[in-house]
Amino acid sequence: MPDMQEPVVVSGQQLKRGAFIGGGVLAAILVIGIAVRLLDRNELTARTEAQATPSVTVLHPTQGKGGRNLILPGAIEAWSLAPVYARTNGYLKSWNVDIGAKVKAGQVLAEIDAPELDQQLAAAEANRATADANRQLAQSTAERWQRLVEKDAVSRQDADEKRSELAARSAMANAARAEVDRLRALSGFKRIVAPFDGVVTTRSTDVGALISTAGGSQPLFTVADMRKMRIYVRVPQSDSTSINPGLKAKLTLPEYPGRTFEAELTRSAGAVSTQTGTVLMQLTADNADGLLKSGAYADVSIALESQPNVVRVPASALIFRKEGMFVATVDGQNTVTLKPVVIALDLGAQVEIGAGLAATDTVIDNPSESVSDGDKVQVLDSKAADAKK
Repeated sequence: MPDMQEPVVVSGQQLKRGAFIGGGVLAAILVIGIAVRLLDRNELTARTEAQATPSVTVLHPTQGKGGRNLILPGAIEAWSLAPVYARTNGYLKSWNVDIGAKVKAGQVLAEIDAPELDQQLAAAEANRATADANRQLAQSTAERWQRLVEKDAVSRQDADEKRSELAARSAMANAARAEVDRLRALSGFKRIVAPFDGVVTTRSTDVGALISTAGGSQPLFTVADMRKMRIYVRVPQSDSTSINPGLKAKLTLPEYPGRTFEAELTRSAGAVSTQTGTVLMQLTADNADGLLKSGAYADVSIALESQPNVVRVPASALIFRKEGMFVATVDGQNTVTLKPVVIALDLGAQVEIGAGLAATDTVIDNPSESVSDGDKVQVLDSKAADAKK
């Protein structure tokens, strides 16, 4: 019969050691599990926060380039333009100048035949002669009666009546003389004369034409002084503060390709038109060679000076709110600040900011409509955004 194996006897100390080792292994497993769970949770939290923080592309404003030419349509007008009307009725007897003729001040342009006026003048002169004779008679009578009063030959009342009659006759003589002067002045208007040195630009009458001073009559001639010209332009309100008297401008006309004319801004209306939103301004140009014509169209080029504090950003960086226009900037802690800005010039894809933004600011391009002050963002690499500019 084989020998039987003796049972292994485990001491209490060995049992304790085994239990300690097992407990340590179990504790290590628990610690490792808890650590893994904490790492996973922290990673999930970080990933969630990263997803909750928006990523933005930033850029830096550039200096406004300035030196921009503002090109506007202009209307050229003569320095002085006078339509010459008739001041007396009649028929045109003759005309002496035609369109394009250069005339001097006081030069006779045409003559009017006015027989009715001549008859009125003759009658008025006859009435004046009668009134003068009656005044002289009344004067001699009054003087005679005054001497008789001094001798008590007539009553003082009769002498006063003679003096009153002399005053009335004198007034009538003065009125007759005034009527003669009036008709003589009208008779002088039978000669149509040039009001100043210039050029005849229109003639709208001919020999034998009926001349009337009634309302609605057209001018017989138009005389223009074109030694200097006025050029009127309408400047947009946004550019009106950059244009002041003394500023130089250049004119180009379609009939003179490749040639420019110098002009100077002299006056501004100082008010914005409610219909066009523009300010009317006047320029002057010398026209000694007579190349500029009244009523002509010209392109007016005005060089605008840039303001030193103007910066340029893409139009996509603008935020439109009911409170106004803003730009979102980011500081060193990736915190958003909304800055109100004023647009100095709209160039389409880009805008020039006249106030509210500095060249050192970091601007968010294409910001979210919901962005607010104090928001946290993740700033992406701005090199690519700056390269696009």
